[in-house]
Amino acid sequence: MKIAVACDHGGFPLKEMVLETVRAAGFEPIDLGTDGPESVDYPDYAQKIGETINSGTAPKGILICGSGAGANIAANKIKGIYASVCHDVYSAHQAVEHDDMNVLCLGARIVGPELAKEIVQAFIKAEYWNAGNYKRRVDKVHAIEAIGK
Repeated sequence: MKIAVACDHGGFPLKEMVLETVRAAGFEPIDLGTDGPESVDYPDYAQKIGETINSGTAPKGILICGSGAGANIAANKIKGIYASVCHDVYSAHQAVEHDDMNVLCLGARIVGPELAKEIVQAFIKAEYWNAGNYKRRVDKVHAIEAIGK
């Protein structure tokens, strides 16, 4: 499985470690940039993640900025993208299992590399529990998205 990875300048210090963690877990990372510490705009990278997922190239993505918040807000504006900031292991897998999250947002200024590795592993290995209460609730989220208001 391919995993899209993108970051702004605030997330750049964590990006290489995230790419390596994805590889070490047996997945293929797609590096969407940024490629250096120069200032860039996080919405541009959220859009790259969204386009990659919505095209079917990768089912999941990891988006990194300084806090994770800006990336999260921008990503959730894209139809078909269900992003969340997760700075703990439980939320990283639970949001996939229960809520069908497809984009993990991390704050490189919030979590250290060792915790980030565990969070990334939990996210990429988790699968959506597409049944019962979980499916009903996610279907309601999709219905809200379809209204667009």
